[in-house]
Amino acid sequence: MEKIWLKRYPEGMPETIDPEHYNSLLEMLDKSFTEFGSLPAYSNMGKTLTYEQIDDATKSVASYIQNVLKLGKGDKIAVMMPNLLQTPISILGVLRAGCTVVNVNPLYTVRELEHQLNDSETKAIFILANFAKTLQDALPKTAVKHIVLTEIGDMMGGVKKHLVNFVVKRVKKMVPDFTLPATIPFADVVAADPNLYTVPDISLTDLAFLQYTGGTTGVSKGAMLTHGNMVGNLEQVSGCLDKVLDNGKEVVITALPLYHIFALTANCLTFMKYGGHNILITNPRDMPGFVKELAKQRFTAITGVNTLFNGLLNTPGFAELDFSSLKMSLGGGMAVQRPVAEKWQKVTSSKLMEGYGLTECAPLVTICPWDLDGYNGSIGLPAPSTELKIILESGEEAAKGESGELLVKGPQVMAGYYNRPDATAECLQDGWFATGDIATYDDNGFFYIVDRKKDMIIVSGFNVYPNEIEAVVAMHDGVLEVAAIGIPHEVSGEQVKVFVVKKDQSLTEKDIIGHCRENLTNYKVPKLVEFREELPKTNVGKILRRALKE
Repeated sequence: MEKIWLKRYPEGMPETIDPEHYNSLLEMLDKSFTEFGSLPAYSNMGKTLTYEQIDDATKSVASYIQNVLKLGKGDKIAVMMPNLLQTPISILGVLRAGCTVVNVNPLYTVRELEHQLNDSETKAIFILANFAKTLQDALPKTAVKHIVLTEIGDMMGGVKKHLVNFVVKRVKKMVPDFTLPATIPFADVVAADPNLYTVPDISLTDLAFLQYTGGTTGVSKGAMLTHGNMVGNLEQVSGCLDKVLDNGKEVVITALPLYHIFALTANCLTFMKYGGHNILITNPRDMPGFVKELAKQRFTAITGVNTLFNGLLNTPGFAELDFSSLKMSLGGGMAVQRPVAEKWQKVTSSKLMEGYGLTECAPLVTICPWDLDGYNGSIGLPAPSTELKIILESGEEAAKGESGELLVKGPQVMAGYYNRPDATAECLQDGWFATGDIATYDDNGFFYIVDRKKDMIIVSGFNVYPNEIEAVVAMHDGVLEVAAIGIPHEVSGEQVKVFVVKKDQSLTEKDIIGHCRENLTNYKVPKLVEFREELPKTNVGKILRRALKE
């Protein structure tokens, strides 16, 4: 495919980047720690840590992993926390030890956690006490040997640490009772001697992250993102944003969780590369509290999903905030809706730029150029050093205006799915990753997502896979058959609906939803249940989800 998008690149945006600009992510981090030492790096709940303090803390974590846990290159360590100061310290500490980070959604059920810890062959986990009960129930069937336990206030220091931890545990009762063998206090880990840390021999081909996703089909799989994938994608992000962002001067609002690939790359790593200040929002669902936090900051950038921007726009007090420093608003994870983008620009005087990415691409693939006047309905132009093509069902390449499956090639494309050669071969051939998304492009090289090839459902930016929902519902003794689809929803983009054929006639909607709540993270739980006498099927007996949608 001719790279017609290059002629639309803004002035100064490079056609290609050097994917080997750094020898590893560790080299990029070291450069930031040296260059921006005295500047603020992360703030959360009124506490701020500088780059120098993050440098020391992550060296201590790495030192503990290497010298006490005796783990190193090739070993997988899970991090299961919301946005707290402990989160980047844990993630970066694991990386600096030479290990591979396995990011875990802290809202996972026992079943989901057990699968991910086993599939990734995780040996140690950093976890917030609020979610330790889930780990307790999953642990016996895993190979996890070391548990580092933290509480919400642990990085506060002094009296505030103990006060916050007491209120969370005893007053708000947010920590269910649990019993775990020989846990290691996070405080002990960050107190380890940083001088005993040894810089590991890490290259661009080594694994940095096992980032879990359903991919385009089925059960959750670990996308193998190498140091090369991450370095390459960070250079691509810089190619897109160098004209917008200034070293050492940016303040970014990080409301999306750092375990999500979007926030991990776009906030944690990108803004560390620029010497930016990440404001970590632990609970963005508390919109009034979120707006109060925004009022304290002279923020220059914010990232999020459509539902987050829409929620802020509809929260009293948001429109009265000072947006005079805001120069970049970036939406991803799900489609940005035109009414939201236009209202955002009107209220904040900042364009809501849309990007497109996938876990398997670290994630950035395309982004709207910074010189656009406003929302144009596209997912933007391919990032530097990114090749795209659209393939018709016939296998031929689509012409302009024709829709087909979007394929991506570039330094950001994963090495494959961990221990799943068959799943890898299905979507990755000759370096081209088949996204499962149906797209088209226009005269200027702007790409548009038309539909999804698979039946994936996107709820508030998170991928939900019908196969998983159906497998869980089918576990209920009263269910004969089930099909899951996504239906449009004005707040979350889509919500899950299941169609059920009863085996037990006394089965109710409440029974189904209760069963799902025990086995699925909240955003995956069906919001609607419809009982049917039968489900539409193909002549070979495959249930037709498409017919149910129609």
